[in-house]
Amino acid sequence: MHISEGVLSLPILATGAALAAAGVFIGLKKIENDRLVSVAILSAAFFVGSLIHIPIGPASAHLILNGLLGAVLGWASFPAILVGLLLQAVLFQYGGLTVLGVNTFDMAAPAVLCSLLCGPLLRRTGKARAIGAFLCGSLSVLLAALFTATALALTDEGFVQAAATLVLAHVPVMLLEGGFTVLVVGYLSKAMPEIFQARLTA
Repeated sequence: MHISEGVLSLPILATGAALAAAGVFIGLKKIENDRLVSVAILSAAFFVGSLIHIPIGPASAHLILNGLLGAVLGWASFPAILVGLLLQAVLFQYGGLTVLGVNTFDMAAPAVLCSLLCGPLLRRTGKARAIGAFLCGSLSVLLAALFTATALALTDEGFVQAAATLVLAHVPVMLLEGGFTVLVVGYLSKAMPEIFQARLTA
């Protein structure tokens, strides 16, 4: 779901960069020293997840994992996703440097929003936590697709059809991400039961 170089207008690029910078600033302020390892690991998972493509008919999709980052890291998702996208742009030419701000905001803002919305469920146990994890994983992908589509549509009316196709193509990814997030959150809640309380009450 990377937007490539040379596609977006200058106002959209500037707005995305400003919003991403604000999110990264807040995220860095909220990271505690004992959480740096978790942020680094999940940033690496975000980076690697985008490299594993899954065939869907004639096309392919890949895990995004922004919902998982949101569930575990909250506002720290912004710097974690920024680092992952920067490495993807530099090493594999996915996206680009001029669109780094927009791509970061499109991925990280949904992660934070879903984290805040699903926080009460994630702090609970059993089915409530599983539902919260699924919603966080799936809705983050939906919002990321909508934000990306909006950036394209606001740049040029010719991108409206492509934007709609982008959203529809990520419906299977939403379901996959929701299920994957449930599994990972379930494991983390048993291995490190304090992780959601510590992060979501901060």
